[in-house]
Amino acid sequence: MNNQDFTTTILVDQSPEEVFNAIKNVRGWWSENIEGSTSKVNDVFNYAYKDAHRAKIKLTEVVPNKKVVWHVLDNYFNFTKDKSEWKDTNIVFEISKKGTQTQLRFTHEGLVPDYECFEICSEGWSNYIKNSLRGLIISGKGAPNPKEGGFNEQLLKQHNK
Repeated sequence: MNNQDFTTTILVDQSPEEVFNAIKNVRGWWSENIEGSTSKVNDVFNYAYKDAHRAKIKLTEVVPNKKVVWHVLDNYFNFTKDKSEWKDTNIVFEISKKGTQTQLRFTHEGLVPDYECFEICSEGWSNYIKNSLRGLIISGKGAPNPKEGGFNEQLLKQHNK
């Protein structure tokens, strides 16, 4: 059976160390509305976007310049029947060399097509990884959600049409 977990990959000219450091700067690419530490094993942080999405995430694996794994301890969506769809899923960042470039493979283990949020969440992750995180790695400037608004607001408007 094919693995249906959401996955996306980017290639950059920067080093694995630069990619690793950018991943840990969650406020620099995902959301400025992050509370808690986001850099070492057992760190726990909270993500919130208005009343639409909240998540409590724990770093369960941090291998410098190679891998970061987040475990979703708790989750809430206001736009799905199952409000806790992400709960107990893992968000995995794998860093490797591909020739002269560095590859980042992002997988949200457990985010599968059966999830009601799969489409909107896949679009969101694609944007954050391919645009915002990539921008942070390449230029030092990501496009995280500000305290209010940003890309999440656009997605929710499309989803609620």
